Amino acid sequence: MPEFVLTEKRGNVGIVTLNRPQVLNAWNTAMRVELIEAFDAMEADAAVRAIILTGAGDRAFGAGQDLNETKTFDADRAEEWVGEWERLYDRIRSLSKPIIAAVNGVAAGSAFQVALLCDLRIGHPGVKMGQPEINSGIASTTGPWIMREIIGLAHTIDLTLTGRMMDAEECYRIGVLNRIVPQDKVMEEALALAEHLAEKPPTAMRLNRQRFREMTEAGFRDALAAGVRIQREAYASGEPARMMEKFLASRAARKG
Repeated sequence: MPEFVLTEKRGNVGIVTLNRPQVLNAWNTAMRVELIEAFDAMEADAAVRAIILTGAGDRAFGAGQDLNETKTFDADRAEEWVGEWERLYDRIRSLSKPIIAAVNGVAAGSAFQVALLCDLRIGHPGVKMGQPEINSGIASTTGPWIMREIIGLAHTIDLTLTGRMMDAEECYRIGVLNRIVPQDKVMEEALALAEHLAEKPPTAMRLNRQRFREMTEAGFRDALAAGVRIQREAYASGEPARMMEKFLASRAARKG
Protein backbone atom coordinates (compact mmCIF):
# COMPACT_ATOMS: atom_id res chain seq x y z
CA MET A 1 0.00 0.00 0.00
CA PRO A 2 1.27 3.48 -0.81
CA GLU A 3 2.52 5.31 2.27
CA PHE A 4 3.44 8.76 1.02
CA VAL A 5 0.96 9.38 -1.82
CA LEU A 6 -2.85 9.16 -1.62
CA THR A 7 -5.17 8.80 -4.60
CA GLU A 8 -8.90 9.12 -5.10
CA LYS A 9 -11.39 9.70 -7.89
CA ARG A 10 -14.26 12.16 -7.97
CA GLY A 11 -16.24 11.46 -11.10
CA ASN A 12 -13.84 11.74 -14.03
CA VAL A 13 -11.19 13.61 -12.02
CA GLY A 14 -8.29 11.85 -10.29
CA ILE A 15 -6.78 13.47 -7.19
CA VAL A 16 -3.19 12.73 -6.15
CA THR A 17 -2.10 13.96 -2.72
CA LEU A 18 1.46 14.18 -1.42
CA ASN A 19 1.17 12.75 2.09
CA ARG A 20 4.11 13.59 4.35
CA PRO A 21 2.52 16.57 6.13
CA GLN A 22 4.77 16.21 9.18
CA VAL A 23 7.72 17.32 6.97
CA LEU A 24 5.65 19.66 4.76
CA ASN A 25 5.35 16.92 2.10
CA ALA A 26 9.09 16.98 1.40
CA TRP A 27 10.26 14.49 -1.21
CA ASN A 28 12.23 11.35 -0.61
CA THR A 29 12.94 8.47 -2.98
CA ALA A 30 9.96 6.42 -1.81
CA MET A 31 7.56 9.32 -2.37
CA ARG A 32 8.89 9.89 -5.88
CA VAL A 33 8.42 6.21 -6.74
CA GLU A 34 4.87 6.20 -5.34
CA LEU A 35 4.01 9.39 -7.22
CA ILE A 36 5.10 7.89 -10.53
CA GLU A 37 3.00 4.79 -9.78
CA ALA A 38 -0.01 7.00 -8.97
CA PHE A 39 0.35 8.86 -12.27
CA ASP A 40 0.77 5.55 -14.13
CA ALA A 41 -2.53 4.35 -12.66
CA MET A 42 -4.32 7.61 -13.53
CA GLU A 43 -2.99 7.47 -17.08
CA ALA A 44 -4.15 3.87 -17.50
CA ASP A 45 -7.65 4.56 -16.13
CA ALA A 46 -9.89 5.55 -19.05
CA ALA A 47 -12.47 6.95 -16.62
CA VAL A 48 -10.00 9.61 -15.46
CA ARG A 49 -9.99 12.57 -17.81
CA ALA A 50 -8.14 15.16 -15.68
CA ILE A 51 -5.81 15.07 -12.67
CA ILE A 52 -5.29 17.30 -9.61
CA LEU A 53 -2.03 17.23 -7.65
CA THR A 54 -2.04 18.66 -4.13
CA GLY A 55 -0.39 18.32 -0.72
CA ALA A 56 -1.79 17.01 2.56
CA GLY A 57 -2.49 19.56 5.27
CA ASP A 58 -2.82 23.31 4.96
CA ARG A 59 0.83 24.31 5.38
CA ALA A 60 2.46 23.05 2.20
CA PHE A 61 1.96 21.74 -1.28
CA GLY A 62 5.54 20.60 -0.87
CA ALA A 63 8.71 21.86 0.80
CA GLY A 64 10.96 20.34 -1.87
CA GLN A 65 13.71 17.83 -1.29
CA ASP A 66 13.97 16.23 2.17
CA LEU A 67 17.45 17.37 3.18
CA ASN A 68 17.77 14.50 5.65
CA GLU A 69 18.07 12.28 2.57
CA THR A 70 20.38 14.37 0.38
CA LYS A 71 22.79 15.46 3.14
CA THR A 72 24.41 12.00 2.96
CA PHE A 73 24.83 11.90 -0.83
CA ASP A 74 28.18 11.48 -2.56
CA ALA A 75 28.77 12.25 -6.26
CA ASP A 76 27.53 8.83 -7.44
CA ARG A 77 24.32 9.00 -5.40
CA ALA A 78 23.74 12.54 -6.63
CA GLU A 79 23.83 11.24 -10.21
CA GLU A 80 21.25 8.57 -9.34
CA TRP A 81 19.14 11.31 -7.73
CA VAL A 82 19.04 13.24 -11.01
CA GLY A 83 17.79 10.05 -12.66
CA GLU A 84 14.96 9.80 -10.12
CA TRP A 85 13.84 13.33 -11.01
CA GLU A 86 14.09 12.52 -14.71
CA ARG A 87 11.64 9.63 -14.30
CA LEU A 88 9.17 11.73 -12.30
CA TYR A 89 9.31 14.81 -14.52
CA ASP A 90 9.09 12.71 -17.67
CA ARG A 91 6.01 10.95 -16.29
CA ILE A 92 4.26 14.27 -15.67
CA ARG A 93 5.28 15.62 -19.08
CA SER A 94 4.08 12.49 -20.92
CA LEU A 95 0.60 12.34 -19.38
CA SER A 96 -2.16 12.47 -21.98
CA LYS A 97 -4.49 14.12 -19.48
CA PRO A 98 -4.40 17.68 -18.13
CA ILE A 99 -2.98 18.16 -14.64
CA ILE A 100 -3.75 20.99 -12.21
CA ALA A 101 -1.70 21.91 -9.14
CA ALA A 102 -3.88 22.84 -6.16
CA VAL A 103 -1.28 24.77 -4.18
CA ASN A 104 -1.79 25.07 -0.44
CA GLY A 105 0.85 26.93 1.54
CA VAL A 106 4.49 26.52 0.48
CA ALA A 107 5.76 25.17 -2.85
CA ALA A 108 9.56 25.30 -2.70
CA GLY A 109 12.43 23.97 -4.79
CA SER A 110 11.53 20.78 -6.62
CA ALA A 111 7.91 21.08 -5.45
CA PHE A 112 7.83 24.51 -7.11
CA GLN A 113 9.20 22.87 -10.24
CA VAL A 114 6.57 20.13 -10.17
CA ALA A 115 3.86 22.79 -9.80
CA LEU A 116 5.28 24.51 -12.89
CA LEU A 117 5.20 21.21 -14.78
CA CYS A 118 1.46 21.05 -14.17
CA ASP A 119 -0.70 22.71 -16.81
CA LEU A 120 -2.46 25.15 -14.47
CA ARG A 121 -1.95 26.26 -10.87
CA ILE A 122 -4.50 27.46 -8.33
CA GLY A 123 -3.44 29.04 -5.04
CA HIS A 124 -4.57 31.29 -2.22
CA PRO A 125 -3.33 34.53 -0.61
CA GLY A 126 -0.96 32.75 1.81
CA VAL A 127 0.94 30.83 -0.87
CA LYS A 128 4.75 31.09 -0.96
CA MET A 129 6.56 29.75 -4.02
CA GLY A 130 10.16 29.81 -5.11
CA GLN A 131 13.53 28.18 -5.67
CA PRO A 132 15.47 28.40 -2.37
CA GLU A 133 17.83 25.51 -3.17
CA ILE A 134 20.93 27.71 -3.09
CA ASN A 135 20.31 28.36 0.62
CA SER A 136 20.93 24.69 1.40
CA GLY A 137 23.88 24.32 -0.96
CA ILE A 138 22.00 22.62 -3.81
CA ALA A 139 22.85 23.83 -7.31
CA SER A 140 19.81 24.26 -9.56
CA THR A 141 19.61 22.65 -13.01
CA THR A 142 16.09 21.44 -13.77
CA GLY A 143 14.70 24.43 -11.87
CA PRO A 144 16.14 27.10 -14.17
CA TRP A 145 15.00 25.14 -17.23
CA ILE A 146 11.33 24.95 -16.27
CA MET A 147 11.30 28.44 -14.73
CA ARG A 148 12.69 29.99 -17.89
CA GLU A 149 9.99 28.26 -19.94
CA ILE A 150 7.21 29.65 -17.72
CA ILE A 151 8.43 33.01 -16.41
CA GLY A 152 11.47 33.98 -18.53
CA LEU A 153 15.18 34.32 -17.86
CA ALA A 154 15.16 37.52 -15.77
CA HIS A 155 12.80 36.12 -13.12
CA THR A 156 14.66 32.79 -13.25
CA ILE A 157 18.00 34.41 -12.46
CA ASP A 158 16.46 36.44 -9.63
CA LEU A 159 14.79 33.47 -7.94
CA THR A 160 17.67 31.03 -8.44
CA LEU A 161 20.47 33.27 -7.16
CA THR A 162 18.62 34.97 -4.28
CA GLY A 163 16.71 31.90 -3.12
CA ARG A 164 13.83 34.17 -2.14
CA MET A 165 10.20 33.06 -1.99
CA MET A 166 7.41 34.87 -3.85
CA ASP A 167 4.04 35.69 -2.31
CA ALA A 168 0.78 34.82 -4.06
CA GLU A 169 0.35 38.26 -5.61
CA GLU A 170 3.75 38.13 -7.30
CA CYS A 171 3.13 34.55 -8.42
CA TYR A 172 -0.11 35.63 -10.06
CA ARG A 173 1.44 38.73 -11.61
CA ILE A 174 4.21 36.81 -13.38
CA GLY A 175 2.03 33.88 -14.43
CA VAL A 176 3.04 31.23 -11.89
CA LEU A 177 -0.46 31.10 -10.40
CA ASN A 178 -3.38 31.15 -12.82
CA ARG A 179 -5.98 31.85 -10.13
CA ILE A 180 -6.04 32.98 -6.50
CA VAL A 181 -9.02 32.02 -4.34
CA PRO A 182 -9.58 31.81 -0.55
CA GLN A 183 -7.60 28.93 0.96
CA ASP A 184 -10.70 26.91 1.79
CA LYS A 185 -11.81 27.18 -1.86
CA VAL A 186 -8.60 25.96 -3.53
CA MET A 187 -9.69 22.34 -3.99
CA GLU A 188 -13.22 23.37 -4.97
CA GLU A 189 -11.82 25.66 -7.67
CA ALA A 190 -9.36 23.01 -8.81
CA LEU A 191 -12.16 20.46 -9.12
CA ALA A 192 -14.32 22.84 -11.13
CA LEU A 193 -11.44 23.56 -13.50
CA ALA A 194 -10.52 19.87 -13.76
CA GLU A 195 -14.11 18.97 -14.58
CA HIS A 196 -14.14 21.66 -17.26
CA LEU A 197 -10.95 20.28 -18.82
CA ALA A 198 -12.23 16.70 -18.52
CA GLU A 199 -15.08 17.61 -20.87
CA LYS A 200 -12.71 18.59 -23.67
CA PRO A 201 -12.15 16.14 -26.56
CA PRO A 202 -9.53 13.67 -25.25
CA THR A 203 -7.58 13.21 -28.47
CA ALA A 204 -7.13 16.95 -28.92
CA MET A 205 -6.14 17.22 -25.27
CA ARG A 206 -3.56 14.46 -25.64
CA LEU A 207 -2.12 15.97 -28.80
CA ASN A 208 -1.92 19.44 -27.28
CA ARG A 209 -0.01 18.13 -24.26
CA GLN A 210 2.17 16.06 -26.59
CA ARG A 211 3.04 19.19 -28.56
CA PHE A 212 3.93 21.14 -25.43
CA ARG A 213 6.27 18.30 -24.51
CA GLU A 214 7.86 18.29 -27.97
CA MET A 215 8.42 22.04 -27.83
CA THR A 216 10.31 21.81 -24.55
CA GLU A 217 12.00 18.41 -24.89
CA ALA A 218 15.43 19.62 -26.01
CA GLY A 219 15.70 21.97 -23.03
CA PHE A 220 14.53 19.23 -20.66
CA ARG A 221 17.15 16.77 -21.86
CA ASP A 222 19.86 19.43 -21.72
CA ALA A 223 18.87 20.23 -18.12
CA LEU A 224 19.16 16.57 -17.14
CA ALA A 225 22.57 16.16 -18.76
CA ALA A 226 23.71 19.32 -17.01
CA GLY A 227 22.20 18.02 -13.78
CA VAL A 228 24.42 14.94 -13.80
CA ARG A 229 27.55 17.01 -14.49
CA ILE A 230 26.75 19.81 -12.05
CA GLN A 231 25.46 17.70 -9.17
CA ARG A 232 28.48 15.40 -9.35
CA GLU A 233 30.76 18.43 -9.09
CA ALA A 234 28.68 20.00 -6.33
CA TYR A 235 28.50 16.90 -4.13
CA ALA A 236 32.16 16.03 -4.74
CA SER A 237 33.03 19.44 -3.28
CA GLY A 238 31.31 18.62 0.01
CA GLU A 239 29.54 21.98 0.09
CA PRO A 240 25.96 20.66 -0.10
CA ALA A 241 26.48 18.38 2.90
CA ARG A 242 27.99 21.22 4.96
CA MET A 243 25.25 23.68 4.03
CA MET A 244 22.44 21.19 4.62
CA GLU A 245 23.76 20.31 8.07
CA LYS A 246 23.98 24.03 8.87
CA PHE A 247 20.46 24.62 7.54
CA LEU A 248 18.99 21.68 9.46
CA ALA A 249 20.77 22.72 12.68
CA SER A 250 19.47 26.27 12.32
CA ARG A 251 15.92 25.00 11.76
CA ALA A 252 16.15 22.70 14.78
CA ALA A 253 17.38 25.59 16.93
CA ARG A 254 14.41 27.74 15.85
CA LYS A 255 11.99 24.95 16.72
CA GLY A 256 13.70 24.45 20.07
